[in-house]
Amino acid sequence: MRNYFPYLLFFVMIGFEVKFVPKIWTVSELVGQIGQVLQDRADLQNCWISGELSNFKNHRASGHWYFTLKDESSSLKSVMFKSRSERVRFVPTDGLKVMIRGNIRMYEREGTIQFYAEEMEPSGLGQLYLAFEQLKKKLAGEGLFDPERKKEIPRYPRRIGIVTSPTGAAIQDIINIMGRRHPGMSWVLAPAAVQGEAAPREVAQAIARLNRYGDVDVIIVGRGGGSLEELWAFNTEVVARAIAASVIPVISAVGHETDVTISDYIADLRAPTPSAAAELAVPVLLDLQSQVAQLRMRLQGAMVALIERKRQSLAGIAQKGPLKDPFWRIDQNRQRLDNLQIRLQEGMTRFIIDKNGILNLLVAKLDLLSPLAILGRGYSLTYGAEGTLLRSASQVRLDEQVQIRLGEGSLRCQVLEKG
Repeated sequence: MRNYFPYLLFFVMIGFEVKFVPKIWTVSELVGQIGQVLQDRADLQNCWISGELSNFKNHRASGHWYFTLKDESSSLKSVMFKSRSERVRFVPTDGLKVMIRGNIRMYEREGTIQFYAEEMEPSGLGQLYLAFEQLKKKLAGEGLFDPERKKEIPRYPRRIGIVTSPTGAAIQDIINIMGRRHPGMSWVLAPAAVQGEAAPREVAQAIARLNRYGDVDVIIVGRGGGSLEELWAFNTEVVARAIAASVIPVISAVGHETDVTISDYIADLRAPTPSAAAELAVPVLLDLQSQVAQLRMRLQGAMVALIERKRQSLAGIAQKGPLKDPFWRIDQNRQRLDNLQIRLQEGMTRFIIDKNGILNLLVAKLDLLSPLAILGRGYSLTYGAEGTLLRSASQVRLDEQVQIRLGEGSLRCQVLEKG
């Protein structure tokens, strides 16, 4: 009744003559009124809408999603805030048909009707399955599934690393299999949640911890069976990249034999169950002991055969040459020494004869050049009183005595005349 009071007052003032004056709305009032009408419609709140996504934008700074939901004849602007978009497990793309739950409200700032999304699922295809296929395609495009990048699982590991829940059935299955196959096998557990929102981060961190620890030869990552939702941690990108980054070989053992996860594709080896992973990773101790015994027997047999061959070879050598007659080699060396001595003596004799001939030839040459030989042919040498060899008559005076050397003997003479 309060809303009609202005109109009644107007009736009284004009003598009860009825005249209606329309209300003039402000934009904010009108938009707010429309928004209130939309909120009062229960069927427009928490409702489901099916349509095709277009103009999808991921506002990375805020984490909000903005998009248009359309069909053949109409379109509706929509938004999904970060608190809701974080729960969507697939990546929305333009052209994808979806079913969205949310509320129809007025965006008062622009005066437009907008759909505020709370939940989103792909039409005709499960959300988890779509997310699985999208991540699988993405990682395959990066080459993370290529056989060339997979590391070889060691045949004889010293220690096994295990990433799983410490309270689940998987760890007990793995321990039982290891105890049966190799009771002395060393192992270390990196505990992690294997389902729930925290599971992907904890599994990835556990793999990283084992890599930092370093003293394990192979890592088993997995859990027992469950629904797709329960196994979803092993279909997440963070776990996939943790496995890809591991320098230690990883065996993926998730669920049952029919369960296939992203971890199975990216791991170095896939085991159908955690028990099977333990069988693949841990050798049977009795088999190892049997192999060692066989190798020891083969080694002993090979050594015996080798020694026998060497003994026969030595016996054959002993029947030949020097070993058969040890003094034969001494006699041979003695004879060789005699031959060398004869050759040395003959060589020295020839050397002396050759040198004597050369010496005689040099003596003959010296004799030819000797002053005595010249004197023998009738020449003489004259020396002054001081014993100086005279080469000119001017070197002596008259009546001076000189000494003349002949081929045989000498003469002392006095100079009577110079010419």
